[in-house]
Amino acid sequence: MKRLLPSLRAKKRYLAFELIFEVPVSRSDLVKEVMSSASSLLGDVTASECDIKVLGFEESKGIIQCSHTKVKETRASLATLTRVNGKRATVHILGTSGTIKRATEKFLQNTAFEPEIRKIQNI
Repeated sequence: MKRLLPSLRAKKRYLAFELIFEVPVSRSDLVKEVMSSASSLLGDVTASECDIKVLGFEESKGIIQCSHTKVKETRASLATLTRVNGKRATVHILGTSGTIKRATEKFLQNTAFEPEIRKIQNI
């Protein structure tokens, strides 16, 4: 089967998020709650148009993929998430990006600030 041209593919956005929770949760529990909160707030039709997918989730941070036209609706549905597996939890969106690479570099990397040190030469 032939691949689609880039101009014909559906555009996506990637939301970097942090999950704040009482007890650690598994990825499968998070996926269930994200999908149920989206369908309860937006309805089944709009939730399917959002095309929400949890791409990665490790420890407390992860990336969610959604349609580029439904970013606001996706963020709203994630804001309504208050419990995961019966325990209190909330999703904090760190930022939005057009590529996975940029989302991880910009929002998920914990780099310490290291100023550039220049040598002053006495002439």
